[in-house]
Amino acid sequence: MEILWVLIALVMLGFVLLPVLRRRRTAVGLVPPGHPDAADPANYGFALEEELDVRMPGPDQDLLDVLDLVQRTQDHRGAQQLLAGTETEGERRWQRVQAFAGAASLELQQRPGGVGETPGGQWLRVWRAEAPKDAGGAAVHAEFLVQQAWRTATPGTDEFRIIMEEAKAACGEAALLAPGDPVPHIIELSVARGLAYPREEFEQLWLKILDRAPAHMGAHLAALPYWCEKWHGSRELAYSFAEAAAARAPHGSLLAAMPLFAVFEHLPEVNLVSGFHQSEVVTRAVHGALHAVHSARPDDPTQAHVRHLLVFFLVRGERWAEAMNQLMVVDGHVGALPWTLSPDPASEFAVYRALAVAGYEANGGSPATLPH
Repeated sequence: MEILWVLIALVMLGFVLLPVLRRRRTAVGLVPPGHPDAADPANYGFALEEELDVRMPGPDQDLLDVLDLVQRTQDHRGAQQLLAGTETEGERRWQRVQAFAGAASLELQQRPGGVGETPGGQWLRVWRAEAPKDAGGAAVHAEFLVQQAWRTATPGTDEFRIIMEEAKAACGEAALLAPGDPVPHIIELSVARGLAYPREEFEQLWLKILDRAPAHMGAHLAALPYWCEKWHGSRELAYSFAEAAAARAPHGSLLAAMPLFAVFEHLPEVNLVSGFHQSEVVTRAVHGALHAVHSARPDDPTQAHVRHLLVFFLVRGERWAEAMNQLMVVDGHVGALPWTLSPDPASEFAVYRALAVAGYEANGGSPATLPH
């Protein structure tokens, strides 16, 4: 009888995994020549997988130039000057702080240092030592500690808590150096999630952000996970937070896309419901996000975050032409959800891009029919 139950379980598992494995195999090109899924993304001018930039969600040439300079020379002054000239109220400062902190964290991971060897990210330590009152350097250091905690330690362990407590103190110092800047408080949202702030304490932190930047998309993206089921809230609380943000979104704001992020945070690990990605809840959230990117300013730096998540949902919903339209805007950069959850973000993005191209061409599309 026990063997029978094992066989039944194996058969059921096969039904669940077979469509996934078939799709995955097709996406990476293991198909006969001439098969529609063998279409070449390069025909659309897309970047090669090895050329995809995992540091940023979208283009920011000033940031890219300074990042390259800092990492090549190990001189922090370019980063200091760029942040000093970046407005505190906008979205771009938050993204630039994240990028500098991420670059330093990755450098340290690649070159941890040893006897007679300088550890990676030394330029950030020099920056803090030489300019302790610089608000930009203080914010980057706080974000660096947060990323180090998530990257090198396990939530719930003493090591994780020690790093997060240090990050919390660094956020407080950065906030004192720039009283009107929401970024130090936005960074602390990740600390709040990691250290399991009580709800009242989290809401007090959130009010500080709303006082400074009520429509800050990056802040809402950073706050949402706290309210999710896998952290300190529930599906209902997360949806309520996202829908309230969308409801009060001013015209041209990307906050209208927040429900799509809430849906993503609560996707089932194995989808047993046929047509889930064509369901009403997903369709409504996708339409809200599409409206948001169509209404947003072309230079809004957070639109790339929304477009990347749209690629994920549009491909899964087999809305190939719409997925291609998003890819034409964001291709080349993959430093955003959902790709950053993968150990190899560029590869994960390339799989979805290949699926979009294959589906588009299988339904009569070609480079000539795609709007540019």
